[in-house]
Amino acid sequence: MTLIKNLAWLKTSAICSAVFLASAPLLAQEVDLSDPDAISNYVEYPASDDNSLEEKNALETDIDPSLKQVTNVNQLRDVSPTDWAYEALRSLVDRYGCIAGYPNQTYRGSQALTRYEFAAGLNACLTQIERLIASSGAVSQEDLDTMSRLTQEFEAELASLGGRLDNLENRTAFLEDNAFSTTTILQGEVAFTIANAFGDSAAADLNEDGVLNDDLDSEVVFTDRVRLQLVSSFTGEDKLFTRLTAGNIDNSFQDETGTREGRFAFDGQADNNITIDRLHYVFPMLEGNLQVTTMASLGAHHFYAETFNEGLDVGGGANGALTRFAERNPIYRQGIDGGSAGLGLNYTLGEKFEISAGYIAPTASDPEDGNGLFNGSYSALGQLVFKPFEALKVGATYVRGYDTSPFRGSFLWGGTGTNAANFRGLGVDDSPVTTNSFGGEFQFDVSTTFSVRGWFSYTDADILEDGDAEIFNYAGAVVVSDLVKEGSLAAIVVGAEPYVNDLNLDSGLEVEDDIPLHVEAFYKYQLNDNISITPGVVWLVSPNQDSDNDDIIIGALRTTFTF
Repeated sequence: MTLIKNLAWLKTSAICSAVFLASAPLLAQEVDLSDPDAISNYVEYPASDDNSLEEKNALETDIDPSLKQVTNVNQLRDVSPTDWAYEALRSLVDRYGCIAGYPNQTYRGSQALTRYEFAAGLNACLTQIERLIASSGAVSQEDLDTMSRLTQEFEAELASLGGRLDNLENRTAFLEDNAFSTTTILQGEVAFTIANAFGDSAAADLNEDGVLNDDLDSEVVFTDRVRLQLVSSFTGEDKLFTRLTAGNIDNSFQDETGTREGRFAFDGQADNNITIDRLHYVFPMLEGNLQVTTMASLGAHHFYAETFNEGLDVGGGANGALTRFAERNPIYRQGIDGGSAGLGLNYTLGEKFEISAGYIAPTASDPEDGNGLFNGSYSALGQLVFKPFEALKVGATYVRGYDTSPFRGSFLWGGTGTNAANFRGLGVDDSPVTTNSFGGEFQFDVSTTFSVRGWFSYTDADILEDGDAEIFNYAGAVVVSDLVKEGSLAAIVVGAEPYVNDLNLDSGLEVEDDIPLHVEAFYKYQLNDNISITPGVVWLVSPNQDSDNDDIIIGALRTTFTF
């Protein structure tokens, strides 16, 4: 019964090694032992070609740096397929169904193993044979002798790994005791932008005095925007988003250009005042098929509904598209306001269909008559998404909106579009408006790095006391990811921001209906995991839907830090 004593003596180390070595065989790499350079430069990386670069980086990040260095000459002694131990253990694996640690439960042909990887297979057979002995199963004396010799041969590896596991457990306990929170993750984004707007004059507009056509007086600016977001989970499946935001971009160059067209996606904050601009709670229901999003601050449809523009639509972040218009179809911006609140639902029907519905009230927290959650302005969305195959998804969207007077600056199109499309300068500020908007969107990923997407929307607006209007907007985009460097992204977006195509006012006022072309090109270069640099340009043709207006060009160089 000498072996039984040995097994019991080694059991503690073996159990520890099993935990640590569960992933160790995935770190195997063949080494030519006859090549001194190969030995001296040996580093443990995944041997399987199935492992992606992301998985390799994750492994490198998760493993304690001290474990990635070869610090003992014993670590260089691989177990070759020609060694007696290799063949002995393989026989035990075949005979007792031990798991050697690889996904296919076998050694990989003639691949050499490190002694620590070999110890993982040894431990598996050790456990299996112990189980058989405890249940009075049949184990040959020859196999018992072999196991005894193997356990003695690899005693040092088992003991060493046990010590390493103890060290990792101590480190983990320390991190848990001193962590920011066991339920909350802190996410941060800081963006610095150098930008300017160019043009001979601002976009002409109508006001009570007639035509306004001032010079476009703009200087080079250096701006910042900071986001700190806390993502908390209480069940492991829910998420509470609490976001603090500050910045000094304000409304980009809207005051200088005379139009909301071309506003940056990440603008809005002024004077670097800190605000809680997002407070959402997301949780699943119906076995995870239904995702519920409750929005107490900054309610918006894009937080729960598919917007068909991955990589460019990052929820107003500073690592996607340059402008608000290039982020997503402006139809999703209806009803958005800093104080908007509401509810969004997203229900998945199998693998091909998805239904979204939501309700947003910009004055939900205002108890005055004509406001509140249900007695004031609102925006309600319904959307059906069809995914015929993995690379393609298309959607049909409907939004019903109602806006009491006076108009809020972002209610209709969220800071995009011409002044006329936002009913500015038309003399209808005292009239409530109802809107019925219909949209269609798609995204087709031609390959893993090349994608085309686009949208179209039509809005029928009833200006209840003064007339009606028809509003259009549309765009197409080409996106190339991993260009030059992995994680980088280049995109070109061409379209028309919301503009009035047909206006019928009781006052008889008319506006030009030229197509306001928006052309945007940018390249986000991912310098490293935490820093990206994005140069880009926005070209506005016929701004404020008037071809007599001079073109406007906005140039930007954005640097974004994420952590």
